[in-house]
Amino acid sequence: MAVASPDAKQWLEFGPEVLGMQAVEADAGTVLLRMDDTDHRIAVHHGERNRMLYAGWDVGSEDALDAAAELLRERGIAFETGTDEERAARGVLGFLAIEDPSGLRHELFYGQKIVPGSFQPGRPMSRFITGAQGLGHLVLATPDLKRSDRFLQGVLGFKKSDEIYTFIDLWFYHCNPRHHSLALTPMPGVRGLHHVMVEVAEFDDVGVAYDLCMSRKIPLSMTLGRHVNDRMVSFYVRTPGGFDLEYGWGAVSVDDETWTVAQYDRPSVWGHQMVAQTPPGALEVASR
Repeated sequence: MAVASPDAKQWLEFGPEVLGMQAVEADAGTVLLRMDDTDHRIAVHHGERNRMLYAGWDVGSEDALDAAAELLRERGIAFETGTDEERAARGVLGFLAIEDPSGLRHELFYGQKIVPGSFQPGRPMSRFITGAQGLGHLVLATPDLKRSDRFLQGVLGFKKSDEIYTFIDLWFYHCNPRHHSLALTPMPGVRGLHHVMVEVAEFDDVGVAYDLCMSRKIPLSMTLGRHVNDRMVSFYVRTPGGFDLEYGWGAVSVDDETWTVAQYDRPSVWGHQMVAQTPPGALEVASR
């Protein structure tokens, strides 16, 4: 995924020292954040305002990408094909880009660049849970939940995991064994990135990150708690990019052979008390 921010360079400290990621400064003030041996998982570009640039989804192969392009043509859905320069910047062999009903960009790709044994965490920690489960998950705000739902399931092929109805309504979707790689929350007239989740392999990694945020007085959005649906133990911190980041451990996996969709009336079993009173700064007025 990629975001823009006027404070991109703050990630050179925040990413490694607080989150344990590896930060690499690229051209034009871009900061690439690594969580494993892939080229990068998050790109933070310098920009005049905080906003999401695109979310990337691995389709697995060139044949799968070609099949996706053919399906989009059949349905009359416009898409762009990545240029040589864009593919190199993303560290992939190929991609195509489409917009969802909210006007947010999604890139379907294959051939992610991997350099075995190259990841160096920014501080002592176990590891991030990535691999077949990807970066983690994104939660996007949408002004039209039903249209976005039809796009995710009918065009991108995501499957519903469950739904939560509380002070903030959420619909959750999976495309691999992770409980959800994407969730939607309805916000009339608003679109954008609400938060990103990254998962670590040991609970102590969460505790260390929590202590670092407290000692450095980095604003939290939600305190430590356990979610009711994916069972994640996590907390939420406001990032230099304006969006929230959920830092968690212990989520359940989805098995499509046995999984059934449920609905819940609360987001958490315990904890996750609200701290920040303002919405994430990566949200923007919807253009449509």
